[in-house]
Amino acid sequence: MIGSIKGKIILKKDKFILVDVAGVGYKAFVSPSDATFMKKMGDEVFLWTYLHVREDALDLFGFSEYAELEFFQMLLNVSGIGPKSALTILSIATVNTLKKAIGSGDISYLTKISGIGKKTAEKIVIELRDKLEDSGTDSNLQGELDALEALKSLGYSQAEAREALKKAPTDADTNTKVREALKILGNK
Repeated sequence: MIGSIKGKIILKKDKFILVDVAGVGYKAFVSPSDATFMKKMGDEVFLWTYLHVREDALDLFGFSEYAELEFFQMLLNVSGIGPKSALTILSIATVNTLKKAIGSGDISYLTKISGIGKKTAEKIVIELRDKLEDSGTDSNLQGELDALEALKSLGYSQAEAREALKKAPTDADTNTKVREALKILGNK
């Protein structure tokens, strides 16, 4: 199994990157938000990876943070969730925010994801709620949603807003999160 890769980005697309590792190009599927903010071609990158083996394919999925890889693997244990759906789920918010949504049973948050209906969202909540440690209250989740909507209303895409909020302090109030995210987006 391939646990991680480190090399130079030689191709970058919306859903995957190609990483040259000692002359071998590894195609790693990444979340759209990671692909948007991934370094430019020729830069060095390190990814934690998950190798998904099927009868007709070997697919490599890459994550910039180990916590994302762990949560991705948890999502794969939910019946009806495949690796591409799990990657899409990870692209909507930080792992902590997703854990809070699942822990509080916020099905409406999960149904905002393209391809995730009410039944699948309920299944995710039922199957993962007990496996997650206490992730806080849903009031912090509402602040995260409010900050996301504020950034989107200022003209930023959902991917840009989510990536900036990932880097903003998680324990701050909504206004502080928006200010910090705007600083991050301004430095792009």
